[in-house]
Amino acid sequence: MDPECIIYDKNEGIAFIRLNRPKVLNAMNKQLWMEFQEALEDAGNDAEIKAVIITGEGRAFSTGADLKESKNRTLEAYRDYLETLQEASRKIIRFEKPTIAAINGYALGSGYELTLACDIRIAAEDAQIGSPEARVTSSVTGGAFRLVQDLIGPGKAKELLFTAENIDGKEAERIGLVNRAVPAEKLMDTAREMAGKIAANSAFSLKMIKKGLQMARGEVSLEALMDYEIEACLACVSTKERQNSLQKFEERERG
Repeated sequence: MDPECIIYDKNEGIAFIRLNRPKVLNAMNKQLWMEFQEALEDAGNDAEIKAVIITGEGRAFSTGADLKESKNRTLEAYRDYLETLQEASRKIIRFEKPTIAAINGYALGSGYELTLACDIRIAAEDAQIGSPEARVTSSVTGGAFRLVQDLIGPGKAKELLFTAENIDGKEAERIGLVNRAVPAEKLMDTAREMAGKIAANSAFSLKMIKKGLQMARGEVSLEALMDYEIEACLACVSTKERQNSLQKFEERERG
């Protein structure tokens, strides 16, 4: 594997997947999702790996979908992209080994949703976390309709999704969206320390415990939910409002 959009390495029983498009704040494209799946498969097949840490290079975890790339997609191409995204999300949700998201900088949209799919989230105190989809005429993906409600309850989930406002790492810890918020300079050390504690335990026990936790959540109907997410997202991006939203996004970016 010779990835361009991620950095992948392994050390002392821990695999590290770093989203690596720093010039665009790790905005996600199809290639990134494909490379992410390849790294995840390798970590899953490596008996020495007991935990995976996912983070972003540079100033962001990920600002979500690459809106510049998506602007001129046909609906068919958009469906293909969303199906790739959903498959990657299914794999991280069902991954047999514990996963930790180390949230640095911005974690927005599908970047934020990737953190929701992980087992544990550790955020920098100044991280900016949120779902801007309603602001750019889109809809959430990655199983987030269920995952975010499981973490913070339906009322708070609705507030964050409907307002499309960001919260920082400290607030995310207060409401239970992340396990822990730490100073930015301590983020990776904290994630490594937790992964090390996990890696010291039985790989088989970890696998069985994680499977049991997933079964207890009633994951059976997740398929229908994630199929709906594709249709909801396609319905949103088909509207004229979507193009207006993207135009406003570009104007804001140009300053």
